Amino acid sequence: MNRYSSFCSIRRESMPSSAISSARVSKSDSCIQLESVELQKENSNENLPLLPHEKWLRRLMSIFCGTLAKSYDPETNTSQDFKRRLGAFAGVFAPVALGQFGNNLFLRTGFVVGQAGILEAIAQLFIAYIILVLTVLSICAISTNGAVEGGGAYYMISRALGPEFGGSIGFLFYVANVLACALYISGFVEGILQNFGPGGTYVSDGGGLPDGSDWWKYLYATVVLFFCLIVCIIGGAMFARTSAFILLIVVICLLSVIISIFAINHDIPVKIPITNQIVYSGNSSDVANITGNYTGLRELTFRNNLYENYTKDYNTGDEMNFATVFAILFSSVTGILNGANMSGELKDPSKSIPKGTLAAVGFTFVSYLVISILIGGSCSRFLLTNDYVFLQQINLWGPFVVIGIFAATLSAALGNLIGASRILEALGVDELFWIFLKPATKTSKGGNPYMAVIISWALVQLVLLVGSLNAIAPATSVFFLLSYAAVNLACLALELASAPNFRPTFRYFTWYTCVLALLGCMIMCFLISAVYTSIALVIMLLLVILLHFRSLPTSWGSISQALIFHQVRKYLLMLDSRKAHVKYWRPQILLMVANPRQSCELIDFINDIKKSGLYVLGHVKIGKLEDYPSDPILDIYPHWLSLVDHLKIKAFVEITLSRSVNEGLQHLVRVSGIGGMKPNTVCLGFYDNAEPSDSLVKTKVRKRKLLGDVENCSYRKVDSYFEAIREDDPKKLTGFEYVKLIQDCLKLQKNVCICRNFNQLNKQKISEEDGMYYIDVWPVNLFRPETASFFDNTCLFMLQLACVLNMVPKWRGKTTLRVFLCINAQSDNTIQKEQKLEMFLRQLRILAKIQIVSWDHLQHYITNKSLEEDSDGSHMHEFQEVSEEFIKSINELIQANSSRTAVSFFYLPKPPTDSTQFSTYLSHLDALTTNLQPSVMIHGLHPVTSTTL
Repeated sequence: MNRYSSFCSIRRESMPSSAISSARVSKSDSCIQLESVELQKENSNENLPLLPHEKWLRRLMSIFCGTLAKSYDPETNTSQDFKRRLGAFAGVFAPVALGQFGNNLFLRTGFVVGQAGILEAIAQLFIAYIILVLTVLSICAISTNGAVEGGGAYYMISRALGPEFGGSIGFLFYVANVLACALYISGFVEGILQNFGPGGTYVSDGGGLPDGSDWWKYLYATVVLFFCLIVCIIGGAMFARTSAFILLIVVICLLSVIISIFAINHDIPVKIPITNQIVYSGNSSDVANITGNYTGLRELTFRNNLYENYTKDYNTGDEMNFATVFAILFSSVTGILNGANMSGELKDPSKSIPKGTLAAVGFTFVSYLVISILIGGSCSRFLLTNDYVFLQQINLWGPFVVIGIFAATLSAALGNLIGASRILEALGVDELFWIFLKPATKTSKGGNPYMAVIISWALVQLVLLVGSLNAIAPATSVFFLLSYAAVNLACLALELASAPNFRPTFRYFTWYTCVLALLGCMIMCFLISAVYTSIALVIMLLLVILLHFRSLPTSWGSISQALIFHQVRKYLLMLDSRKAHVKYWRPQILLMVANPRQSCELIDFINDIKKSGLYVLGHVKIGKLEDYPSDPILDIYPHWLSLVDHLKIKAFVEITLSRSVNEGLQHLVRVSGIGGMKPNTVCLGFYDNAEPSDSLVKTKVRKRKLLGDVENCSYRKVDSYFEAIREDDPKKLTGFEYVKLIQDCLKLQKNVCICRNFNQLNKQKISEEDGMYYIDVWPVNLFRPETASFFDNTCLFMLQLACVLNMVPKWRGKTTLRVFLCINAQSDNTIQKEQKLEMFLRQLRILAKIQIVSWDHLQHYITNKSLEEDSDGSHMHEFQEVSEEFIKSINELIQANSSRTAVSFFYLPKPPTDSTQFSTYLSHLDALTTNLQPSVMIHGLHPVTSTTL
């Protein structure tokens, strides 16, 4: 065994398990406990002095293997501490500063000043950095409001705005990084060709790298990109550790430019490169000697360059203007999120991101401002607009600028390629786009997402086919601006939601800064390129819709829920029940459900007649709280929410624990709803001895026109939540108690609907069969036929609900509203009564067919005493006991006119005040509606219709 292997074995074997995992985290149901185990000196060689070569060996192991004791976790065999080891300077400041310098510092600053002039260039710089600084404030606020994981800006946006917006904006941000990587590589290749291509600075005439076509440029870009791939495959941490050194090189090169401008104070003719086809057009490149002038710092030069003078770009041939020049400027200063993109490798992202980003933005702004003013005051406009690399010819030592160009562009390209891979990995880990991004989650032992790097590398390779730096710049700027707009939107939403848990430690922001940055980003997007912006927004909208319909089961928390809560609370306070008016009345229904397995058709029917009103499913669980260790409602409440989702209805759920159904109903009637949104109608199923049927099983299959019948994916889950129906199950209340429910609801001033036979309702049959069905309304108390000539609130309520049902799209095309007019042909003026009813319906704006029914054969059941007692209809709402023959005859009359009836509405009289008549009342209701189509018996208390504007 050699010294190296013996060292490894001794050091690892002599270490106790407590030293290997001295800060292991164990999770329980209620807390997170840190288990710290003290090291025992007698069992460890940790305090023994190391030989010099052993120290170096441990350093090498920490760099290449990540197997030091303090970072090794034997349970996962990964190096978690090794992955998170970057501080604010190396992990944030250096990447952000290098990203901000990028192409612009040495390649495009002069071009921007030459085209826009000093004033406009500074104005553009201020606009760009105002947007950047305000966005940085939002980034700092979000990043200091909790632990930031890998994925950087995508992680912050997705966890703030939810998976729909987070996923779509994360995709745009990924595209922006891919475009930026291609942009910086194009700048790197441009620097190579300007210096080492035909006519380059460092080649003799006729020599240089081949540059005969765009494919040569693509080849050089491919080679550079492959080098970036190798660096990223080795690991982003390697680049991060060297970024500070690269930044130092760039700063030295920048200082050399500034010093040179002050040191060289005489005129220097700078030859325009022969690749400038605009300048050399019509001239022979071998005899022409066209130059631009470096004058040193001169007042005249400064004045000449003060204002804009837009011309053609000699590289693309496009005419420049404010928007295109700003796009070139802004595309090169989009590195403010480079530090956030490295969040997964920072020791303390919440502290490092704000400090490093703000410092880097301030540093780069001052650098750009100084260099812009110095260049504008020392170089002629002709030189600035016709030579991208003029700085190296006016430098004390030209290679300084060449080194600066290569260092700035290559480091920026690496930063964006690494950032893109981290975003893609985060998208894959979150599984937002199904399994399509699953390969991007593959990582090396050190946690480097090598597959995400390879995918990003391939996409950058495609973007490089565009070629020109200036051609890629507008799209890059637009995608980054939209990403920054999303960050500001996320911070604005968090601020406006006023969530108690949004308390970032960074306090230097308000919703004003978020709005200003958001507006600035969107305005500049459309100013740079309305086409690219529109395309990006359409893509984002499509992704939002796609992810929304996917119904992602994430536990991130969505800002939309916080904003909805905030707005709903505000508007509920504004919804004053004292200002309610009958013109704007709508049904707000509490449906009492004992077992949803036998009530699915009724639940769906009530969802149709709610007319955008409040709809509450109520359930009473019989029991006492002291009989349970905890509230049993908390366990079953999610089951009912799953039922609501499964049936695709728009309803709330209210469940209470009570000693009896009657007491529980009173609880629900009083506490359901909130503020001005309280139930005004209570719906009950009918109390009979019919054999219950399982209607939940009917929802197992979902009908589709194109794909045929498919199983409803949510059925299995809901089916397991509710017990199967058993015929021997005892009823939870008696007939007496049931009538008492109706009486209690009326005492509580709620309208009452009694629904029966809804297990026979088949909406699919109604919609698919030929011919029209009817919604029937019998606006007469059939237990008091002598009141048939009168209308009261109950009759109006019946008409209103029937009209609402007929307005529902699924019912409107296949049903007709039909109102029955019961007359005595011997004594009543049929035509006059029909005209009165028709005029009344017209005033109510109810389109209905009037069906005249003669009940002459029932007149012998109506006594003269009844006619005398209720000659004015004042007792119309009351129950009156009638003979069984009369009820049977009425039932047969209804059946004879219901061959094409979908739903019937009947008058429900008030329960008798004498409780001894409750059984008679219930038996009469049973006899009236037996063997009928789905029926709703209604008693209304309040006006619900209006004939005025």
